Amino acid sequence: MTDSRKPVFLVIGAGAGIGGNAALRFAAGGYHAVLARRSDEEGLARMVGEIEAAGGSASGTLLNAAEDGSIEELVARTEAEIGPISAALYNLGAQIGNRALEQTPHRIFELGWRLGTYGVFRLAHALFPHMVERAADGGPHGTLLVTSATAAVRGNAGQHSHAAAMGGRRMLCQTLYAEFAPKGIHVAHVIVDGPVDAPDTLGKLLGDRFDAFKQGKGENGVIDPAALAETYWHLAHQPRNCWSHEVDVRPWTDTPWWNDNPDPQIDSRGKGFAGPRPQAPVGDT
Repeated sequence: MTDSRKPVFLVIGAGAGIGGNAALRFAAGGYHAVLARRSDEEGLARMVGEIEAAGGSASGTLLNAAEDGSIEELVARTEAEIGPISAALYNLGAQIGNRALEQTPHRIFELGWRLGTYGVFRLAHALFPHMVERAADGGPHGTLLVTSATAAVRGNAGQHSHAAAMGGRRMLCQTLYAEFAPKGIHVAHVIVDGPVDAPDTLGKLLGDRFDAFKQGKGENGVIDPAALAETYWHLAHQPRNCWSHEVDVRPWTDTPWWNDNPDPQIDSRGKGFAGPRPQAPVGDT
């Protein structure tokens, strides 16, 4: 039976950067955006208000994605009370900073896995049966977009938890695509291979050095999350005969991960310096 309610775009990890901008873009395209984040109820309400002020519809909820049953409850509640989740974005990071092995406790390593890999599994496990049923009934295909990082394809020193979590995330996306693409679900893994202009992630990490960092990167030297949101929109609306599974994005001035020869001293983004070490890099000590 056709569901006449507005399609839903669910964002898990709806910060002011990638997640919030993706929600704004999908809402502008006719979706009801459901924004979920761990904390900052004020910031969440502000993003919902921005979407509504632009003519879209949205709702927000606080979510501890590491807690058992939380993602599953959110999916069930959204499907029952708001509308069919046509597209979802898993946008939670698993970065714990640069830590040597002896400075990485078991619980911290496990938390990285819970947020980086297990959360994607739980979202797919809860959501895909709904998407498969709709596709089988002749409805639109479902889309799962997964934000990832350079650590998914390369492990640097000090990134034990993050690289393990992101590498697992990448392989899980491949297995999900292999099983569910023939059933009408498009799984897309997006490697963000560079710094994003996000005040509550990179901005929080760098603090009062954030503006100087962006200035030092030069014009168009930092990923604009609104521009990245257009990539997510395109992926979610590709025709079935031309699906992309994995894309990577970076500013034009950044060296791609496959040509980046990391310096043992990792910079504030968790990325190695390519080529000669720059003088007085912002955010490094």
